[in-house]
Amino acid sequence: MKKLLGILVVVILFASCNNGNSDKKSDKNKSKTVSITAAGATFPLPFYNLAIKNYSKATGILLTYGGIGSGGGIRSLKDKVVDFGATDAFLSKEKEAGMPAEIVHVPTCIGAVVIAYNLPGINDLKLSNENLSDIFMGKITKWNDQKIQKNNYEINLPDIDINVVHRSDGSGTTYIFSDYMSKISTNWKENVGRGKSLKWPTGMGAKGNPGVAGVVKQTKGAIAYIGSEFAFAQKISFAKIENSAGKYITPNLKSISAAAQGQIPADTKIMLTNSSDPNAYPISGFTWLILYKEQKYANRTKAQAEETLKFLSWIIEKDAQALAQQVNYAPLPEKTIIQAKEILKTVVFDGETILK
Repeated sequence: MKKLLGILVVVILFASCNNGNSDKKSDKNKSKTVSITAAGATFPLPFYNLAIKNYSKATGILLTYGGIGSGGGIRSLKDKVVDFGATDAFLSKEKEAGMPAEIVHVPTCIGAVVIAYNLPGINDLKLSNENLSDIFMGKITKWNDQKIQKNNYEINLPDIDINVVHRSDGSGTTYIFSDYMSKISTNWKENVGRGKSLKWPTGMGAKGNPGVAGVVKQTKGAIAYIGSEFAFAQKISFAKIENSAGKYITPNLKSISAAAQGQIPADTKIMLTNSSDPNAYPISGFTWLILYKEQKYANRTKAQAEETLKFLSWIIEKDAQALAQQVNYAPLPEKTIIQAKEILKTVVFDGETILK
């Protein structure tokens, strides 16, 4: 009898598993069979890692994210090998036209690109727009150059070489930095320009924000642009930067948030750099998740599309935005959250709205 009961239990459990995989299974069990894959920007990587960990724990969804740079995220979405990509630079009309189908941008938080440096004993460096351009153009090569010293008369800058470090991979962080530089320097705009990958006039390359941060920490005299969260978390020194009002601004959550206080278009595709707000840190920007507006492609199921949209809806809400602040990202303004929700409502599966 005990043997028979044991066989019955096995049969029941097997049947339950099969039912769980059938169309009659509950929404909860359905969601647990779905996995979501994403890839892209390293700029928001600490936030996405924390958000994914919490979301997966709460829902049972297997969600993986690869920090391969904004360029890699866009390519992965174009090749349809991920459920969504991530980028720190919104796609231009030309780039969007090159995608297989229409995409939408969903902002997730606000970050900043800080100018990190390694000068032991110096913790209050100020850099004017002119000096910032000249350093990254290779025109100022010594830290004690009189142009830098003029803005930092209260400190003695060392007589050592400036070692410029930049990204070697296609990067939204690079795009934000070069977008800002193109706004403040005609010389930069005409000779270097803006983009995810640039022809650098000087310096050494490193891969990803973590790679650049690592080189700065190990190289005396180094200067680089990196995501603010990496500088904050690793306690790397960073400069105060001259904003549009002529004020030298320290990057922090308050000054970064100030950059998004102006008018934001409905599609949220705007660069926040060089904000007109007098209290804004000038090298700030949204970071976006991007996905296809029509989710029925590449053998995707409706369940896959629904779970993708559930996660994207969650990451812009209060609980996830609180997580963003824990890892040094500024949360989205309420007006931008409303705009992001409206964008998500336009996403469909086989022409039918997913989020009501």
